[in-house]
Amino acid sequence: QVQLVESGGGLVQAGGSLRLSCAASGRTFSSYAMAWFRQAPGKEREFVTAISRSGGSTYYTDSVKGRFTISRDNAKNTVYLQMNSLKPEDTAVYYCAARDSLVVVTTEAQYDYWGQGTQVTVSS
Repeated sequence: QVQLVESGGGLVQAGGSLRLSCAASGRTFSSYAMAWFRQAPGKEREFVTAISRSGGSTYYTDSVKGRFTISRDNAKNTVYLQMNSLKPEDTAVYYCAARDSLVVVTTEAQYDYWGQGTQVTVSS
């Protein structure tokens, strides 16, 4: 089992940057594919980005390509989300998720563990 704790959210102006972190407990972090999802007010939670166990493969939803970068440090049991050129429509609660699998997926229901979320607010 793994526990996930996100940090790094906050209020930023449009065009600014934030870096989210997700710290995982346990000694098997490197066996988990990791992802970030987000949920805006009044909307369903949606996939943002994911990274394979080794970090060699990454996936992004179209709306964040070229602006967001996911990375991981398996030695530190941490996954990161660097968010640049932020837009008001990026405002949401961002969740870290883990999947005990080699296969990276974008479907929320296929992730086994979730963090509590961190709020990101982008002002115009």
